[in-house]
Amino acid sequence: MQNTNVNIEKTEILSDNWYTLKKVTFNIQKKDGTVEQQSREAYDRGNGAVILLYNKDAKTVILTRQFRLPTYINGNSTGMLIEACAGLLDNDNPEECIKRETEEETGYKISHVEKIFEAYMSPGSVTEILYFFIAEYSTDMKITDGGGLEDEGENIEVLELSFEETLKMIDSGEIKDAKTIMLLQHLRLKNIL
Repeated sequence: MQNTNVNIEKTEILSDNWYTLKKVTFNIQKKDGTVEQQSREAYDRGNGAVILLYNKDAKTVILTRQFRLPTYINGNSTGMLIEACAGLLDNDNPEECIKRETEEETGYKISHVEKIFEAYMSPGSVTEILYFFIAEYSTDMKITDGGGLEDEGENIEVLELSFEETLKMIDSGEIKDAKTIMLLQHLRLKNIL
């Protein structure tokens, strides 16, 4: 449903180097009926998907560790981040995207995924909506070492961790990635592991 209380006046492209950073000037009607002009910047990198692989018998999950520049420039001394497998849709539907990303990043070939929800991760500045999935895995699904695509500059370490250990890693601050915390907490809340 389109908000009729918002009228976009002007959109400027500030950068389209990696993705697109726009400055949008708009008029918005406030609760008291007055109209106010505002401008905001919005970063458009497309939509994405994320998945948490879990093994009920072993009570383990598959996570990844890789360098994330934004965390490095904001106080993460190594820049390394432990997170769930994720990727941009790149014109795929979310389910096909996450199956492809799972194989590229973790080396596991999965056929069945369960979508659990979707969420805006940083709605004050980023347009992206993220589709969240979970899927069971077993050792016989491992077909490659994973690690990501070299031509995309990916250098991903695949981690198989006990579920209980990951919950402790949230408490200790070793896991700080929001999407990963959300997925781990989902498994906990739904008593999946």
